[in-house]
Amino acid sequence: MSQLIILGSLTEQAKSFVTDSLPLFLQNALIALIIFFTGKIIANILTNIAVKLMLASKMEETIVNFLKALIYVGLMVVVCLAALDQLGVKTTSFVAILAAAGLAVAMALKDTLGNFASGVMIIMFKPYKVGHFVEIAGTSGVIEEVNLFNTVLRTGDNIQMYLPNGSVTGSKICNYSVKDERRIDLVIGCGYDDDLKAVKQTILDVINEHELVLKDPEPVVAVSELGDSSVNFVVRPWVKNADYWPVRFDLIENIKNAFDKNGFSIPYPQQDVHMYNENNSSNN
Repeated sequence: MSQLIILGSLTEQAKSFVTDSLPLFLQNALIALIIFFTGKIIANILTNIAVKLMLASKMEETIVNFLKALIYVGLMVVVCLAALDQLGVKTTSFVAILAAAGLAVAMALKDTLGNFASGVMIIMFKPYKVGHFVEIAGTSGVIEEVNLFNTVLRTGDNIQMYLPNGSVTGSKICNYSVKDERRIDLVIGCGYDDDLKAVKQTILDVINEHELVLKDPEPVVAVSELGDSSVNFVVRPWVKNADYWPVRFDLIENIKNAFDKNGFSIPYPQQDVHMYNENNSSNN
């Protein structure tokens, strides 16, 4: 008897839901679907407008693509919350969960987010570009890629290195490719007995004979130091950036050959050692 009563009660509740609640639920579901698909279309339109504005402001494509995805996801979250609210779902709890999850993710990815922020700064301020020869945190090489999270560097011995952008912006950056011209700095020593004017003229002749050395700015050769074993000259010719290393190697070799030809010495560090005989000293 009790089972019949329970069954009857459930039947009445089902009838009541079908007649009273189901039409309202279907109506809200239809409106929720309309909100979702309409919101999706609007999100696409707004995202495309934002992309066009960013491209018009000449923002880097890497940042534009990232912000495009970020804007679209943010708009779709708002659309989904609006659709769920239409269905009667309490979205306040969802917002709280999303906020807590976002905070947890931000704490877990603190270093990654720092690299991302540094990547944005690098792309915006452009301290270097792909193809530039740079020195970053004591590592020299050619830039191969500039990403939002890291910079890819190829060293002179063909090793590919991935530098986190956070460490890049936190260190000294030397870019050797920005300027078209570069100065070679050499220190050449000669003996104290050599004729300084003749030595200086010989070095200048070697520099002027090299076809890749620029005439303007004018090269500098001057005595810079009276060292312990030699008189040191600073040798500072200017060359095109791409010619730096070939000219540097050539000048070192040619100056050595010119010194040998003219009889100039290139001193090496030396010491005078005095030896005393203890026995003779004690007898005296």
